[in-house]
Amino acid sequence: MELDKMDENDWKYHGEGNKSLVVSHVQLSRVLRLLKYPAEDSENPPQTVEQAFRQIQNIVDFSSNVMSSLLGEKFIHSGEVVKLPLEFVRQLSIKVQHQRPAWRCEKVMDIYSGCALCLPNLTSPALHQPTHTPPLCIEIKPKCGFLPSSKHVSKDIKTKVCRFCMHQHYKVANGKWKRRSLYCPLDLFSGNGQRMHFAIRHLIEEPQNNFKIFKGGQCIYSSKEGSDDVMDLTSLLHHLRPYFQHGNNRINSHMTSKAVLNDFIQVLVNALLSGGGGAGGVVTDRQGEGWSFCEASAFNKERIRHGSQGLPSDSVLFRTLQTQMLDTLDIEGLYPLFRRVEQHLQDFPKERTRLQMDGPYNEAFLEKLQKCPTEDDGSVEYAVAKVHQYRVSMTAKDCSIMITLVPRSEAEEDDEGLSSQRWLRDFLSSRPPAFSYSVSILDLDPKPFDSIPRQLRLDQKIVSCYLRTGGALPKGSTPPHSGIFTAAEREDCTLLFHPV
Repeated sequence: MELDKMDENDWKYHGEGNKSLVVSHVQLSRVLRLLKYPAEDSENPPQTVEQAFRQIQNIVDFSSNVMSSLLGEKFIHSGEVVKLPLEFVRQLSIKVQHQRPAWRCEKVMDIYSGCALCLPNLTSPALHQPTHTPPLCIEIKPKCGFLPSSKHVSKDIKTKVCRFCMHQHYKVANGKWKRRSLYCPLDLFSGNGQRMHFAIRHLIEEPQNNFKIFKGGQCIYSSKEGSDDVMDLTSLLHHLRPYFQHGNNRINSHMTSKAVLNDFIQVLVNALLSGGGGAGGVVTDRQGEGWSFCEASAFNKERIRHGSQGLPSDSVLFRTLQTQMLDTLDIEGLYPLFRRVEQHLQDFPKERTRLQMDGPYNEAFLEKLQKCPTEDDGSVEYAVAKVHQYRVSMTAKDCSIMITLVPRSEAEEDDEGLSSQRWLRDFLSSRPPAFSYSVSILDLDPKPFDSIPRQLRLDQKIVSCYLRTGGALPKGSTPPHSGIFTAAEREDCTLLFHPV
């Protein structure tokens, strides 16, 4: 990209989160991530150009020096900070405004600093040949995959029902979502094929913010917050069917809807259990408890008949879970340590730099959290290390996993040149067709030190809401719908009569 010749017409709205807005290039496999801030600050930017640049550089450093070491370099794309012409940014802001969801517009795009994070567009990979079937990219936000076992946990329910399942009740009670999702992260992180299949099925049925499908860079399947829309089975099947034409479950050469969805889920399970590269993705080393169940999960434990348990140690889910489990104290045990650090910084403000509370996120920061003593010696250094561990854990609990699938023709499978490309590391072939795939982890921003009190308050609200209702949904909420799989089964039951 030539930064001095930037044209807003070469870019389109891609999506946004709480802190940034993303645009993608219409031809190049690139995205720009720009900061956002509250709309009331639109005339008066809340930070200087230097501060904005440092904020984005911190994201890059945290991703490349800290999270990359913990999660594995092969999964991480850290990107780089770029300075953009201000006029281009202003025009871009005007262009994308009408495409933004209304509920996101309480924040505006930063048009004053010209700073952005440039990253590869994983939903539309550069190696894809435009003449072929467009790639599929599936974004999964898995959330926290374990139950806390800390002695500091004050409410026993937290050791039995996972945070995600309790949070669902809280979100429905507060009107954020009309329906509860039956997805449970503990099923996904179990490493058991049946439980993982069950978890992904419920992500598809109720995507919320946790599941999206892109085709050729365009989002074709997702949820809108506060919406009562039932996900459109017909539309999803229309998009997926061409990728799974060669399955074994056919009725008169027509692959059943249920088989299409099951094949799609199986490919995702395979990718999540693979090492993200290397030779064949053969599982030789499975680790992890695997048998931990959330009492709120809809999965029936009696259904587990067979299958391996635990996650392969080089898989994306294993690395993510291990990083999440740096939170050994739970927010309840961590909060007193946060107060110790906070008091120390009030007494000695200049210590904030030495203790790296706001970065720099370098090898020294990583060493601080990796060499934390097991026992609390009462020092501020111990408290800081545990706070850093918790912040890294929170990032891993909030990350997104991107699985990019490129269909491979038989001709391509014989092409040695293609298979030698680093991006196309391996292919999955639970049944034809085979896919070249890559697995990546996104949304690896550092969580601010100052957000810890808010985390404690939210935890208390979620738990008290769940205990108050006894796990029952509030009156007037929409029950989980019968699901696209039930609809698929109904569709497949159509009788076909043919002349003999």
